[in-house]
Amino acid sequence: MGILPHTDVDRALDLAFSLDIPFWPQLPRLSYFEDMYVQVSENFPGIRIDEEHRRVEFSHVRFMDELPAFLERMDEPDLYRLSPRYSAVYHRFLDRDLSPYPAVRGQLEGPVSFGFNVKDEHDRPVIYDDEVRPLLLDFMAHKANVMLEELSARNPNAFLFIDEPGLEFVFSALSGYDGVAARRDLDTLFAGIGGRRGVHLCGNPDWDFLLRTRMDVLSFNAFALGERFVTYLPSLKAFLDRGGVVGWGIVPANVDDFLGATLDGLLDHLERLWDRLDRAGLPRERVLPQSLLLPATCALVNPDREKTVDACYDVLRELSRRVRDKYGLKDSSP
Repeated sequence: MGILPHTDVDRALDLAFSLDIPFWPQLPRLSYFEDMYVQVSENFPGIRIDEEHRRVEFSHVRFMDELPAFLERMDEPDLYRLSPRYSAVYHRFLDRDLSPYPAVRGQLEGPVSFGFNVKDEHDRPVIYDDEVRPLLLDFMAHKANVMLEELSARNPNAFLFIDEPGLEFVFSALSGYDGVAARRDLDTLFAGIGGRRGVHLCGNPDWDFLLRTRMDVLSFNAFALGERFVTYLPSLKAFLDRGGVVGWGIVPANVDDFLGATLDGLLDHLERLWDRLDRAGLPRERVLPQSLLLPATCALVNPDREKTVDACYDVLRELSRRVRDKYGLKDSSP
């Protein structure tokens, strides 16, 4: 995840750079244009940003009006570049020296979540629109490629998370957009991205479905969902056999869970998850070299959100150090 609750750009960047693998922070409390749905929508035809009411709006009339000009420019990289208007933080991140780190990470909102969240003038999510959805997939793949090119020029081990909180709703009987369609669209998206790419989500999707998509990294909420996740052994083993990396989101960033957690308790939680895999035939020696440790969630609703997140990152760094020391792991890159 890239979302932080901070409104001080320098403080947010310093926090992001305190990790082994820095990321560029998204700061929606600083500006609505720092919101992940807004950022990925830049230059897509038919979109209007209602900053006053904090909404991303889509209109079919605007879409048809703007489509010809969009199609004329669709091979131009600048069409997909994140402008300073849509994220001053990203450009501040690029201005720093990214070369000394084992890797750096970017992130973009994914098409499934965007398609559920953004609705047309008839209040219908655009994910259901067979005319809009294919262009949206192609558009987001181009955006991902441009970002990966910018990051890779500064660090050759750059990778990208596609944030997909909406995936857990795909498997609801009420969604009208099933797992077959979601897997098809995600595989189409990933096939169009030329670098290392993964999925981040905090929710509870069908893990068999997700582990078998064409991604390189999976980041999930291991603090809340780890016990369920490790039961999907065949899919997890196949994912690791393909070279996949698992991001264990273990340190909670919301205040209630964080205050109830301890460093020793979080380490024990991880060890129990890895014990279960070990007993099932997937040993630590196989899992840990292809693992990252991450926060469990973002924290935009805490009353002391910045203080809690800063403390969460302190715990994460110490937890990472303990795991690496215990198991002799030195390289943090995915």
